[in-house]
Amino acid sequence: MQPEAKPLDAERPDSDRFRAERAHSVDSETEVAKVSMKHVFASQRAAFERTGVTTLADRRARLENLRWLIARNRTVFCNALSSDFGNRARQETLLAEINGLIGHLRYVRKRLRSWMRPRRRATSIWYLPGGNKVVAQPLGVVGIMAPYNYPIHLAFMPAAAALAAGNRVMIKMPELTPNLSALTKHLIRENFPEDELAIVEGDAPVAEAFAGLPFDHLLFTGSTEVGKKVMRAAAENLTPVTLELGGKSPVIVEEGYPLERAAERVAWGRLFNAGQTCVAPDYVLVPEGREQEFAEHAIAAARRLYPETRDNPDYTSIVSDRHLARLHDIVGDARERGAEVVSAEPLDRQRSDRRFPLTALVLPSDESRAMQEELFGPVLPVVGYPDLERAVARINRGPTPLAAYYFGNSRRGRGLVERDLRAGGMTLNDTLLHYLQDDLPFGGLGFSGMGAYHGREGFDTFSHHKAVFTQRGVGGFTGATLLYPPYGRLAALLLRLMRNFQ
Repeated sequence: MQPEAKPLDAERPDSDRFRAERAHSVDSETEVAKVSMKHVFASQRAAFERTGVTTLADRRARLENLRWLIARNRTVFCNALSSDFGNRARQETLLAEINGLIGHLRYVRKRLRSWMRPRRRATSIWYLPGGNKVVAQPLGVVGIMAPYNYPIHLAFMPAAAALAAGNRVMIKMPELTPNLSALTKHLIRENFPEDELAIVEGDAPVAEAFAGLPFDHLLFTGSTEVGKKVMRAAAENLTPVTLELGGKSPVIVEEGYPLERAAERVAWGRLFNAGQTCVAPDYVLVPEGREQEFAEHAIAAARRLYPETRDNPDYTSIVSDRHLARLHDIVGDARERGAEVVSAEPLDRQRSDRRFPLTALVLPSDESRAMQEELFGPVLPVVGYPDLERAVARINRGPTPLAAYYFGNSRRGRGLVERDLRAGGMTLNDTLLHYLQDDLPFGGLGFSGMGAYHGREGFDTFSHHKAVFTQRGVGGFTGATLLYPPYGRLAALLLRLMRNFQ
């Protein structure tokens, strides 16, 4: 009979010492990372103060250098992300991270000259012949905190805007994608001066220290709860923040729209990157009585898109065992509270590939975790609504979502959701696609975030818009001099005229 296997540390009499040394080693690495990060910040601040405002040519060169770096390393980026996830569909990485980013960098570079021009503004008649304009100036050093779900895109899309605006940039890469983070740090270090663009790696304490640096602007993408902590840390330095969070992005399917077509498009949006998308459809509102029908259509669509999940290179894994267990717990909670669970494949908690099939929850309780938490995985609650006005009102009663989706062909319905439904952004008759538009701003509202970027809005977010008034009086005379003291009858007349024009 074989002796019972013992844990490795049990073989060592000094296992407590080994554990302590291991913990000390991790702490030491964290402290080294913090010191290095502060050094990089100081070098970027010094470089910004030394060189001043960068030229159009310099900014375009940085954008082109970044575009070239991303394009040349498509394959290694895909491989690194797949290794981090367990499996990440190559096509999804190319579509959502690489190709869109390359196109956006080209888009920004092409339009940068016009964005940098001073913007003329009207001048009050009382201060003519003076003139007004707004001049965009770089802020200084910008910090970006990228999440694990789209770490390339969500690191370098805001970085592109910050570089276009003339800033120096530091990017904190996510802890959950260590291979991609290490690769990115190596490539950036090889192709950019550290005082221009730099990558920071590290665990949660490093991220906390990063958020506490006195940046001139800080952009964070991630969960609402972590976003609150980032905002508190930034407040210590009065650092302005842009927060791109998430929430429960709803889908409304209006009566009369083909249910099967809507279900297929929702299933695609829910399953892209295995649902690990901040703007993924999070739950579906359908006309009362059609919940089961929609769920069955969605499951059928999932089976067409992915005939099986195991060993399917097109189907992305959940990023970690902890995240996978959370999805199982959410489904179990919904079932216990009365929801019908319909899954494209049998649910298996022990799957080593961490691939979670699309699982519809029909009529889940409002108190269930599935209806209270952002799901961030292939789970799709389906609930009914009595009429479109009450569907919109239900969404508006909750925290404002980052995205919303509407399927319908009626002018009245479209007008209602465009006008009344509060959300960071919206796609009509499809899912996800508003995020991929270069010329649309992307941002949240309320619990889904604050501020926006992409396109010109990104340039504006990372710029200071300085107001400039130019006095153009001839021979020393201007309209303003009529109001100089000593005040007399002329001043009284002018003030009376001003009042009459109000």
